[in-house]
Amino acid sequence: MRLSFRAVLVTAAVSCATALTACGSGDAGGGSDELSIVASTNVWGSIAQAVAGDRAQVQSLITEPSADPHSYEASPRDAAAISDATLVVYNGGGYDHFVDDILDATGRDVPTVDAFALFESGEYSDLHAGHDHGDTTAETTPADGTDSGDRSHDGHSHDGHDHSGINEHVWYDLATADAVAHAVADHLAELDPDGADTYRDNAAAFHAQLHTVADTVESLARTHPGAPIAQTESIAHYLVVGAGLDDRTPSDFTDAVENGTDPSPASIAATRRLLLDGQVDALLYNPQTEDRVSLEMRRSAESTGIPVVEVFETLPEGVDYIQWQTRTAEALSAALDTAP
Repeated sequence: MRLSFRAVLVTAAVSCATALTACGSGDAGGGSDELSIVASTNVWGSIAQAVAGDRAQVQSLITEPSADPHSYEASPRDAAAISDATLVVYNGGGYDHFVDDILDATGRDVPTVDAFALFESGEYSDLHAGHDHGDTTAETTPADGTDSGDRSHDGHSHDGHDHSGINEHVWYDLATADAVAHAVADHLAELDPDGADTYRDNAAAFHAQLHTVADTVESLARTHPGAPIAQTESIAHYLVVGAGLDDRTPSDFTDAVENGTDPSPASIAATRRLLLDGQVDALLYNPQTEDRVSLEMRRSAESTGIPVVEVFETLPEGVDYIQWQTRTAEALSAALDTAP
Protein backbone atom coordinates (compact mmCIF):
# COMPACT_ATOMS: atom_id res chain seq x y z
CA MET A 1 0.00 0.00 0.00
CA ARG A 2 2.81 2.44 0.87
CA LEU A 3 4.57 1.74 -2.41
CA SER A 4 1.42 2.26 -4.43
CA PHE A 5 0.67 5.55 -2.70
CA ARG A 6 4.25 6.67 -3.26
CA ALA A 7 3.98 5.78 -6.93
CA VAL A 8 0.86 7.94 -7.22
CA LEU A 9 2.66 10.87 -5.58
CA VAL A 10 5.67 10.50 -7.85
CA THR A 11 3.50 10.28 -10.96
CA ALA A 12 1.68 13.45 -9.94
CA ALA A 13 4.95 15.22 -9.19
CA VAL A 14 6.45 14.21 -12.52
CA SER A 15 3.31 15.31 -14.41
CA CYS A 16 3.49 18.72 -12.76
CA ALA A 17 7.24 18.80 -13.35
CA THR A 18 6.67 18.35 -17.07
CA ALA A 19 4.48 21.44 -17.07
CA LEU A 20 7.03 23.39 -15.05
CA THR A 21 9.79 22.39 -17.42
CA ALA A 22 7.78 23.38 -20.46
CA CYS A 23 7.10 26.81 -19.04
CA GLY A 24 10.60 27.30 -17.64
CA SER A 25 11.08 27.81 -13.92
CA GLY A 26 13.62 30.63 -14.22
CA ASP A 27 15.57 29.26 -11.26
CA ALA A 28 18.83 28.56 -13.06
CA GLY A 29 20.06 32.13 -12.85
CA GLY A 30 22.08 31.73 -16.04
CA GLY A 31 22.11 30.64 -19.66
CA SER A 32 20.82 27.30 -20.92
CA ASP A 33 24.39 25.96 -21.11
CA GLU A 34 25.04 26.54 -17.40
CA LEU A 35 25.98 23.43 -15.45
CA SER A 36 23.27 22.60 -12.93
CA ILE A 37 23.95 20.06 -10.18
CA VAL A 38 21.04 18.81 -8.08
CA ALA A 39 21.80 16.99 -4.81
CA SER A 40 19.24 15.10 -2.78
CA THR A 41 20.49 16.55 0.52
CA ASN A 42 22.81 19.38 1.46
CA VAL A 43 25.36 16.80 2.60
CA TRP A 44 25.99 15.70 -0.97
CA GLY A 45 25.37 19.25 -2.16
CA SER A 46 28.23 20.48 0.01
CA ILE A 47 30.61 17.93 -1.48
CA ALA A 48 29.47 18.77 -5.02
CA GLN A 49 29.94 22.49 -4.32
CA ALA A 50 33.46 21.89 -3.01
CA VAL A 51 34.34 20.33 -6.36
CA ALA A 52 32.35 22.61 -8.66
CA GLY A 53 33.42 25.87 -7.08
CA ASP A 54 31.88 28.80 -8.94
CA ARG A 55 31.73 27.02 -12.31
CA ALA A 56 28.36 25.31 -11.65
CA GLN A 57 25.16 25.95 -9.77
CA VAL A 58 24.42 23.45 -6.97
CA GLN A 59 20.90 23.00 -5.63
CA SER A 60 20.20 20.80 -2.59
CA LEU A 61 16.61 19.61 -2.25
CA ILE A 62 16.65 18.71 1.46
CA THR A 63 18.28 21.38 3.60
CA GLU A 64 16.25 21.70 6.80
CA PRO A 65 18.12 20.40 9.89
CA SER A 66 14.79 19.11 11.21
CA ALA A 67 13.90 17.22 8.02
CA ASP A 68 13.79 13.44 7.87
CA PRO A 69 15.04 12.39 4.41
CA HIS A 70 13.63 8.87 4.89
CA SER A 71 10.08 10.19 4.65
CA TYR A 72 10.66 13.09 2.27
CA GLU A 73 8.10 13.47 -0.52
CA ALA A 74 9.32 15.26 -3.61
CA SER A 75 7.41 18.26 -4.92
CA PRO A 76 6.75 18.93 -8.61
CA ARG A 77 9.50 21.56 -8.50
CA ASP A 78 11.92 18.96 -7.10
CA ALA A 79 10.98 16.60 -9.91
CA ALA A 80 11.53 19.35 -12.48
CA ALA A 81 14.94 20.17 -10.99
CA ILE A 82 16.06 16.54 -11.12
CA SER A 83 14.84 15.93 -14.65
CA ASP A 84 16.44 19.17 -15.91
CA ALA A 85 19.76 18.75 -14.06
CA THR A 86 23.11 18.42 -15.76
CA LEU A 87 24.17 16.08 -12.95
CA VAL A 88 22.32 14.51 -10.02
CA VAL A 89 24.21 13.56 -6.85
CA TYR A 90 22.42 11.46 -4.28
CA ASN A 91 22.87 8.90 -1.52
CA GLY A 92 21.23 5.87 -3.10
CA GLY A 93 20.69 2.54 -1.38
CA GLY A 94 16.99 3.34 -0.98
CA TYR A 95 17.72 6.21 1.38
CA ASP A 96 16.57 9.08 -0.86
CA HIS A 97 14.26 6.85 -2.89
CA PHE A 98 12.43 9.81 -4.41
CA VAL A 99 15.41 10.46 -6.70
CA ASP A 100 15.25 6.95 -8.15
CA ASP A 101 11.47 7.22 -8.45
CA ILE A 102 11.67 10.48 -10.40
CA LEU A 103 14.47 9.28 -12.66
CA ASP A 104 12.57 6.08 -13.43
CA ALA A 105 9.28 7.91 -13.98
CA THR A 106 10.72 10.52 -16.35
CA GLY A 107 12.87 8.12 -18.31
CA ARG A 108 15.40 10.92 -18.79
CA ASP A 109 19.02 9.84 -19.16
CA VAL A 110 20.39 12.22 -16.51
CA PRO A 111 24.00 11.61 -15.42
CA THR A 112 24.12 10.59 -11.77
CA VAL A 113 26.57 10.02 -8.94
CA ASP A 114 25.16 7.38 -6.58
CA ALA A 115 27.16 7.41 -3.33
CA PHE A 116 25.90 4.03 -2.15
CA ALA A 117 26.82 2.41 -5.46
CA LEU A 118 30.35 3.80 -5.06
CA PHE A 119 30.45 2.46 -1.52
CA GLU A 120 29.48 -1.02 -2.68
CA SER A 121 31.86 -0.97 -5.65
CA GLY A 122 34.81 -1.62 -3.34
CA GLU A 123 36.79 1.29 -4.76
CA TYR A 124 38.17 2.64 -1.47
CA SER A 125 40.83 5.28 -1.03
CA ASP A 126 43.73 5.42 1.39
CA LEU A 127 41.29 7.01 3.86
CA HIS A 128 40.35 3.42 4.68
CA ALA A 129 43.84 2.44 5.82
CA GLY A 130 43.38 -0.18 8.51
CA HIS A 131 39.62 -0.26 7.96
CA ASP A 132 38.25 -3.50 6.51
CA HIS A 133 34.78 -3.18 5.03
CA GLY A 134 34.57 -6.84 4.16
CA ASP A 135 33.27 -8.38 0.97
CA THR A 136 30.06 -7.41 -0.74
CA THR A 137 27.64 -9.60 -2.67
CA ALA A 138 26.41 -6.64 -4.70
CA GLU A 139 27.38 -6.12 -8.29
CA THR A 140 30.02 -3.49 -8.70
CA THR A 141 29.37 -0.25 -10.53
CA PRO A 142 31.71 1.90 -12.57
CA ALA A 143 34.24 3.82 -10.47
CA ASP A 144 32.86 7.10 -11.79
CA GLY A 145 29.56 6.42 -10.05
CA THR A 146 27.56 6.33 -13.27
CA ASP A 147 24.21 4.62 -12.84
CA SER A 148 24.29 1.15 -14.38
CA GLY A 149 20.56 1.27 -15.08
CA ASP A 150 19.42 -0.98 -12.21
CA ARG A 151 18.52 1.22 -9.27
CA SER A 152 17.25 -1.62 -7.06
CA HIS A 153 19.49 -2.48 -4.11
CA ASP A 154 17.22 -5.20 -2.73
CA GLY A 155 19.13 -8.26 -1.64
CA HIS A 156 22.48 -6.54 -1.20
CA SER A 157 24.46 -7.26 1.91
CA HIS A 158 27.61 -5.74 3.32
CA ASP A 159 29.77 -7.27 6.02
CA GLY A 160 30.65 -3.82 7.36
CA HIS A 161 27.19 -3.51 8.91
CA ASP A 162 27.00 -5.13 12.33
CA HIS A 163 23.22 -5.10 12.49
CA SER A 164 22.27 -7.74 9.90
CA GLY A 165 21.49 -5.44 7.00
CA ILE A 166 22.59 -2.62 4.77
CA ASN A 167 23.56 0.62 6.44
CA GLU A 168 22.91 3.23 3.81
CA HIS A 169 24.18 6.22 5.81
CA VAL A 170 27.39 6.34 3.81
CA TRP A 171 28.07 10.05 4.24
CA TYR A 172 29.80 9.08 7.52
CA ASP A 173 32.14 6.89 5.46
CA LEU A 174 35.01 9.20 4.52
CA ALA A 175 36.26 7.17 1.57
CA THR A 176 32.79 7.23 0.04
CA ALA A 177 32.71 11.02 0.36
CA ASP A 178 36.11 11.05 -1.35
CA ALA A 179 34.84 8.79 -4.14
CA VAL A 180 31.79 11.02 -4.66
CA ALA A 181 33.99 14.11 -4.95
CA HIS A 182 36.16 12.47 -7.59
CA ALA A 183 33.15 11.11 -9.48
CA VAL A 184 31.64 14.61 -9.56
CA ALA A 185 34.95 15.99 -10.82
CA ASP A 186 35.10 13.40 -13.60
CA HIS A 187 31.55 14.11 -14.74
CA LEU A 188 32.06 17.87 -14.70
CA ALA A 189 35.35 17.55 -16.56
CA GLU A 190 33.48 15.76 -19.37
CA LEU A 191 30.69 18.33 -19.41
CA ASP A 192 33.01 21.34 -19.13
CA PRO A 193 36.48 20.44 -20.47
CA ASP A 194 37.73 24.00 -19.96
CA GLY A 195 37.26 23.56 -16.23
CA ALA A 196 38.61 20.02 -15.99
CA ASP A 197 41.79 21.01 -14.15
CA THR A 198 39.82 23.15 -11.70
CA TYR A 199 37.42 20.32 -10.86
CA ARG A 200 40.16 17.78 -10.34
CA ASP A 201 42.26 20.21 -8.30
CA ASN A 202 39.22 20.92 -6.11
CA ALA A 203 38.61 17.19 -5.64
CA ALA A 204 42.26 16.75 -4.64
CA ALA A 205 41.95 19.60 -2.12
CA PHE A 206 38.80 18.01 -0.71
CA HIS A 207 40.68 14.72 -0.39
CA ALA A 208 43.41 16.46 1.60
CA GLN A 209 40.81 17.99 3.92
CA LEU A 210 39.24 14.58 4.45
CA HIS A 211 42.57 13.39 5.79
CA THR A 212 42.28 15.91 8.62
CA VAL A 213 38.90 14.39 9.54
CA ALA A 214 40.37 10.89 9.30
CA ASP A 215 43.19 11.95 11.62
CA THR A 216 40.62 13.07 14.21
CA VAL A 217 38.82 9.73 13.97
CA GLU A 218 42.08 7.79 14.22
CA SER A 219 43.08 9.85 17.27
CA LEU A 220 39.74 8.95 18.85
CA ALA A 221 40.44 5.26 18.15
CA ARG A 222 43.84 5.52 19.84
CA THR A 223 42.61 7.35 22.94
CA HIS A 224 39.40 5.36 23.42
CA PRO A 225 39.99 1.91 21.91
CA GLY A 226 36.90 -0.26 22.07
CA ALA A 227 34.93 2.27 24.12
CA PRO A 228 31.34 1.06 24.57
CA ILE A 229 28.60 3.23 23.09
CA ALA A 230 24.89 3.00 22.27
CA GLN A 231 22.84 4.54 19.45
CA THR A 232 19.17 5.34 19.08
CA GLU A 233 19.64 4.84 15.35
CA SER A 234 22.67 3.63 13.42
CA ILE A 235 23.16 6.92 11.55
CA ALA A 236 26.84 7.25 12.46
CA HIS A 237 27.64 3.56 12.02
CA TYR A 238 30.69 4.20 9.85
CA LEU A 239 32.08 6.77 12.26
CA VAL A 240 31.67 4.23 15.08
CA VAL A 241 33.42 1.53 13.06
CA GLY A 242 36.19 3.88 11.94
CA ALA A 243 36.85 4.92 15.54
CA GLY A 244 36.97 1.30 16.69
CA LEU A 245 34.16 1.75 19.20
CA ASP A 246 32.00 -1.04 20.61
CA ASP A 247 28.34 -0.50 19.75
CA ARG A 248 26.42 -2.41 22.42
CA THR A 249 22.94 -1.43 21.27
CA PRO A 250 20.80 -4.57 20.87
CA SER A 251 20.49 -5.35 17.16
CA ASP A 252 16.74 -5.90 17.60
CA PHE A 253 16.42 -2.27 18.68
CA THR A 254 18.44 -0.66 15.88
CA ASP A 255 17.04 -3.00 13.22
CA ALA A 256 13.49 -2.01 14.16
CA VAL A 257 14.33 1.71 14.08
CA GLU A 258 16.12 1.30 10.75
CA ASN A 259 13.11 -0.50 9.28
CA GLY A 260 10.65 2.11 10.57
CA THR A 261 8.94 -0.26 12.99
CA ASP A 262 8.47 -0.11 16.75
CA PRO A 263 11.24 -1.82 18.74
CA SER A 264 10.03 -4.72 20.83
CA PRO A 265 9.44 -4.14 24.57
CA ALA A 266 12.33 -6.50 25.29
CA SER A 267 14.80 -4.58 23.08
CA ILE A 268 13.65 -1.26 24.58
CA ALA A 269 14.17 -2.62 28.08
CA ALA A 270 17.62 -3.98 27.19
CA THR A 271 18.71 -0.66 25.66
CA ARG A 272 17.38 1.29 28.61
CA ARG A 273 19.25 -1.05 31.00
CA LEU A 274 22.52 -0.36 29.14
CA LEU A 275 22.03 3.33 29.88
CA LEU A 276 20.67 3.16 33.40
CA ASP A 277 23.41 0.75 34.47
CA GLY A 278 26.13 2.92 32.93
CA GLN A 279 27.33 0.13 30.64
CA VAL A 280 28.19 2.57 27.84
CA ASP A 281 30.28 5.74 27.72
CA ALA A 282 28.14 7.74 25.26
CA LEU A 283 24.80 7.72 23.48
CA LEU A 284 24.66 8.75 19.81
CA TYR A 285 21.30 10.39 19.20
CA ASN A 286 19.52 11.44 16.00
CA PRO A 287 17.21 14.41 16.78
CA GLN A 288 15.73 14.33 13.27
CA THR A 289 13.82 11.12 13.93
CA GLU A 290 13.02 11.79 17.56
CA ASP A 291 10.04 9.87 18.93
CA ARG A 292 8.78 8.68 22.29
CA VAL A 293 11.18 5.72 22.45
CA SER A 294 14.32 7.59 21.40
CA LEU A 295 13.52 10.45 23.77
CA GLU A 296 13.13 7.94 26.56
CA MET A 297 16.61 6.58 25.77
CA ARG A 298 18.07 10.08 25.83
CA ARG A 299 16.52 10.82 29.20
CA SER A 300 17.82 7.52 30.58
CA ALA A 301 21.34 8.42 29.47
CA GLU A 302 21.14 11.93 30.90
CA SER A 303 19.81 10.64 34.19
CA THR A 304 22.98 8.62 34.73
CA GLY A 305 25.39 11.25 33.40
CA ILE A 306 26.12 9.49 30.11
CA PRO A 307 27.03 12.13 27.48
CA VAL A 308 24.70 12.45 24.49
CA VAL A 309 26.25 13.16 21.08
CA GLU A 310 23.82 14.39 18.43
CA VAL A 311 24.32 13.01 14.92
CA PHE A 312 22.40 14.37 11.94
CA GLU A 313 21.32 13.42 8.43
CA THR A 314 21.60 16.91 6.97
CA LEU A 315 24.14 19.67 7.48
CA PRO A 316 23.53 22.11 10.33
CA GLU A 317 23.26 25.69 9.17
CA GLY A 318 26.47 27.52 8.33
CA VAL A 319 28.88 24.57 8.05
CA ASP A 320 30.23 22.54 5.16
CA TYR A 321 30.81 18.79 5.02
CA ILE A 322 34.40 18.92 6.31
CA GLN A 323 33.51 21.17 9.24
CA TRP A 324 30.50 19.03 10.09
CA GLN A 325 32.37 15.74 10.10
CA THR A 326 35.23 17.24 12.10
CA ARG A 327 32.88 18.69 14.72
CA THR A 328 30.98 15.41 15.05
CA ALA A 329 34.18 13.40 15.58
CA GLU A 330 35.44 15.99 18.06
CA ALA A 331 32.13 15.98 19.95
CA LEU A 332 32.25 12.20 20.23
CA SER A 333 35.84 12.34 21.45
CA ALA A 334 34.96 15.01 24.05
CA ALA A 335 32.00 12.95 25.22
CA LEU A 336 34.17 9.88 25.75
CA ASP A 337 36.73 12.04 27.60
CA THR A 338 34.05 13.06 30.11
CA ALA A 339 32.26 9.71 30.37
CA PRO A 340 31.56 8.58 33.96
